[in-house]
Amino acid sequence: MKKLLTRLGHYYDRLFIVLVFSAAIFLLYLIIPGESRFRYEFQKNAPWRHETLIAPFDFAIFKPDELIKAERDSVRKLFIPYYQRDTLVSQQQSKNLEITLKDLSSEIPSLNEKTITTISGVIQEIYKAGIISQSPETHPILKDKSEMFIVNDKLVTRVPILSVFSLKTAFQALNDTVRFFLKDQYNALNQNMNLADYIQANLSYGEEYNIQEMTKLTSSISETQGMVQGGERIIFKGDIVTPEKFMILNSLKKNYETKQGQNIDWYMLIIGKLLLIISCMLILVLYLSFFRSEIFHEKRHLSFILLMMVLMVFTFRFVLQHDFINIYIVPLAILPILLRIFFDSRTAIYTLLVVSLLIGYFAPNSYEFIFLNLIAGIIAVFSLDKLHRRSHLVLTALWVFISYSVLYIALSMIQEGNFKAIRWDELEWFAGNALLLLLAYPLIYIFEKIFGFVSDVTLIELSNSNQPLLRKLAEEAPGTFQHSLQIASLAEAVIHRIGGNPFLAYAGALYHDIGKTNQPVYFVENQSAGMSPHNELDYKESAKVIIDHVTYGVKLARRNKLPEVLIDFITSHHGTTQAKYFYTLYKNEHPEVANDPSDFTYPGPKPKSKETSVVMIIDGIEAATRALKDKTPENIRELIQKMIQQKLDDGQLDYANLTLHDISIIKDTLLEKLMNIYHVRIEYPKEK
Repeated sequence: MKKLLTRLGHYYDRLFIVLVFSAAIFLLYLIIPGESRFRYEFQKNAPWRHETLIAPFDFAIFKPDELIKAERDSVRKLFIPYYQRDTLVSQQQSKNLEITLKDLSSEIPSLNEKTITTISGVIQEIYKAGIISQSPETHPILKDKSEMFIVNDKLVTRVPILSVFSLKTAFQALNDTVRFFLKDQYNALNQNMNLADYIQANLSYGEEYNIQEMTKLTSSISETQGMVQGGERIIFKGDIVTPEKFMILNSLKKNYETKQGQNIDWYMLIIGKLLLIISCMLILVLYLSFFRSEIFHEKRHLSFILLMMVLMVFTFRFVLQHDFINIYIVPLAILPILLRIFFDSRTAIYTLLVVSLLIGYFAPNSYEFIFLNLIAGIIAVFSLDKLHRRSHLVLTALWVFISYSVLYIALSMIQEGNFKAIRWDELEWFAGNALLLLLAYPLIYIFEKIFGFVSDVTLIELSNSNQPLLRKLAEEAPGTFQHSLQIASLAEAVIHRIGGNPFLAYAGALYHDIGKTNQPVYFVENQSAGMSPHNELDYKESAKVIIDHVTYGVKLARRNKLPEVLIDFITSHHGTTQAKYFYTLYKNEHPEVANDPSDFTYPGPKPKSKETSVVMIIDGIEAATRALKDKTPENIRELIQKMIQQKLDDGQLDYANLTLHDISIIKDTLLEKLMNIYHVRIEYPKEK
């Protein structure tokens, strides 16, 4: 039954790997476009490496995007805005003014019928010329314009902007007319009415109408210039792809892909795209299975890598599909940064390569895209060798921006052959790309919570002695806490020299003995001189108390939600060794009983990483060194050699990722550090 369950578990792991890769391939197939591709790759100002190209059919030459954009910008700049006239405003306000003046004529003698008719005619002329809400100088739509269109029902009139009134100038014109005719009686009129009440804008900017007219004008701009006849030679092999030839080749590419799409065998396209995606994923499978099997067989890790790949390809496809921003603002380098933080540099770069190839299939200027992003991503990985300060990510973003900029300028100099022709505005997108890389910081926290990863930032936070568990250890088992600090310092120094994660080794060493907070007085480092509670227990009971600090430590760690990578230090720092002291005493007292070490054996498992193995080695050596009476270099060296050899003979380091060279470095480092700790003190002379 046990064999059956083991076999089923083994097949389940394989099935999961097949399913998760199949799902990734399926999603990538849906995301990546399926249009037919032009068979030739070419670059501006580079030689044409293919055979002499003859036009296979008649096709139009498309204008460059920059030229079309410039023509549209010119149309927008020269566009004359349309204003709609409201005729009811003129009639209503003129009538209201005339009625008011007639009502005041009995009190103001100068307001005779002739004067009222004249003033009424003036306001009608003002409304006929048109009134806008603000002066043309301050109106953003009329800025730098000299003319405007006025739409009156279906009649459109083109008028100079200077002939149109603003609210202010219209009031001044009406006010000056009234003052001229009434003279001394103007103040009397002004006290009884406000002329500004009869001035109202009758010209309004019809945004919808203007957008329609603008769209008509911009859409009327031709996107082509000239034709190439079928059978006409386009370029010889070895010729330089000049800007003119580049434009023709791009036009052929667009026309070719359009025509191919009309008479294409879709089954062949589907099979070809599937084979392309499967090939890219296969090289990732081979890499992970041969060189990173611990990631390949870890469900969370594998799922995270594939999810990030799919999301990154989808993001680029989304940006290209909607064409509202430049593709280079998407921070592809964030993918290798996250993989570098959670895994390692080689996995990060390899995954970046696969994703760059997948996106390069549908990205414009494939070679340029892959070249820029691949190098920028590699620079990001190498520049971010650690992340325990926010400044590290900022510096990485800066290096990515510099990489993009230098490479883009270099390629532009090759393509354009003219320093002035380089499009410097493209650097803005690279700056945006670098700023978006800073999103990696909050994403690290999110992915840690979702996938259970642990970053260096989190390890540093957990290593703070004010963390609840470490504070509990310091207060309840001060001797053990000092021992843990010593182990952490030594483990960090060793890992720095043999390679590995020093932050993980330091944090793991701090927490490896937290189980001793359960019954701290049973451990020698927490006991007062001559006081040992083991004197009242038999050897099996004593061994059980000692061994239980591992089990209790795991429970305490899980209760406080410590990451599993730190719990590994608790479970493996004694491996499957015996509580040797009590086991030896028990055998000496009961020689007639068969030696069964199971009651005196730690539950394990054996350490499987460099960091956990180093902590196991140092844990025993540090305690034994403290117990040495004569701490000479020879005695410490002999002790280190003996205890490491004992671990090797006992098979405790069988699964550790340590080489003989690593073990040699561990011995030398421990000897150096322990001698520094237990150096001989100078005896001060007594004062006579």
